[in-house]
Amino acid sequence: MLEPFVMPDISTPAGWLPLAFALVMALAMLAYVILDGYDLGVGILLGRAASDAEKDTMVASIGPFWDANETWLVLGVGVLLVAFPMAHGVILGALYLPVAAMLIALTLRGVAFDFRVKARANHKALWDRTFSFGSILAGWSQGFMLGSLITGFKDEVWSYLFSALIGLCLLAAYCLLGAGWLIMKTEGSLQRSAVSWARSSLGLTGLGIAAISAATPLVSARIFDKWFSLPHIVVLLPIPVVTLVLFGLIARSLKRLPLRLQHNNPYGIAVPFAGTLGIFLLAFYGLAYSLFPWLVIDRITLWQAASSVEALQVEFYGAVVVLPVIVGYTVFSYRVFWGKSTALKY
Repeated sequence: MLEPFVMPDISTPAGWLPLAFALVMALAMLAYVILDGYDLGVGILLGRAASDAEKDTMVASIGPFWDANETWLVLGVGVLLVAFPMAHGVILGALYLPVAAMLIALTLRGVAFDFRVKARANHKALWDRTFSFGSILAGWSQGFMLGSLITGFKDEVWSYLFSALIGLCLLAAYCLLGAGWLIMKTEGSLQRSAVSWARSSLGLTGLGIAAISAATPLVSARIFDKWFSLPHIVVLLPIPVVTLVLFGLIARSLKRLPLRLQHNNPYGIAVPFAGTLGIFLLAFYGLAYSLFPWLVIDRITLWQAASSVEALQVEFYGAVVVLPVIVGYTVFSYRVFWGKSTALKY
């Protein structure tokens, strides 16, 4: 029988500092998945756009935000390195290849984004394909890493297959999020195409949520007990129920939007994006609840992986200064560039 986890005394610095940094790291990764998720989705969908004008509009819709969105990834991985070095070594060691693929993909995206507006007309399509490929590779790599985290980095065939499936499902989820973004930010034929793209991504996104929900309690007896013992099962039941409701609302909205857009009725254009955002938040909450307090399932807790209390105290003062700045300029940039996308120009 597995020994129950005993929570350390969180009234002491050794207890609450690792918890605080784990919360910062988790929120940073959530912010990255949502904010960079929609612009990765737009990048993936760039390969489906029919005309250069539509592609320019899609790029313009993410232009002010895409590189700043990646700040959250740097913050999350940075916190993992400085606050939880033991877990950083284990996690990044197990994920060396998908991490390398993601970094290459993000580099391709950055190069392609800048070169597509400076290249000659006959080379523009090449950079569009490069940007789309970089978005696909980055999104799939992140999904593969998520699947590996859930399975405890097991070196088994079923674990690799599961991680590859989650990679495909995360691509669909990013497409759904990106299409929802385009529905809000664009007009005309591109907006109507975005509705169609969102509808085609909904099913695979649901499969990914179902696969993660089914696999997570099966990989660990501790997680299974947290989900299927009283009173936890009663408290957690709203998560799958609300998730199903959100999928229903998104599907209903996407079914009605074409007729509304045909009559220039913008009512409900934010529903697909907001609903997908809600699904991401619920999935994050369920996953965080399942994994806590483990950074590596059944192997390393966040307190076991934490740096010394003295080091965490110094890092805490830095986080108190840096985190509000990142949040502040993120909110400011979205406030300044909110509204419909305008023509792409430099």
